[in-house]
Amino acid sequence: MDAPEKLSEALEDYLETILELQETKTVARSKDIAEKLDIKRGSVTGMLKKLAKQDLINYEPYGYVTLTAQGEKIAREVERRHIFLKDFLYRILEVDEETAEKNACQMEHAMDAITFKKFKAFVKKLDASWNGANS
Repeated sequence: MDAPEKLSEALEDYLETILELQETKTVARSKDIAEKLDIKRGSVTGMLKKLAKQDLINYEPYGYVTLTAQGEKIAREVERRHIFLKDFLYRILEVDEETAEKNACQMEHAMDAITFKKFKAFVKKLDASWNGANS
């Protein structure tokens, strides 16, 4: 595969969902993906074909769906951004948990890697200064 193209928010959500299903159920199936994303089962097939074409998942119709090494790498990065952003919104900004979850899901796709790295460094400095002030 050539240099990977920027994945859409929807494709990143699929990878994140497949990762979660693999971790909780060992395997992902089309029907589980559709249920988790709250979409029609027929819509899943086209997206899975796109991800398979980009070598991000292993997929055969009517079979299990698994992440390739590259797909897992991307899914874990999306998951890390999500967890970090949700924590920031909930813990630091004191947004209620449901809103923090929803907003983190939107923000995780919009922030590029360089900006996210700088954001993480900023939050760590903020945490350090708060912890130092509370000592």
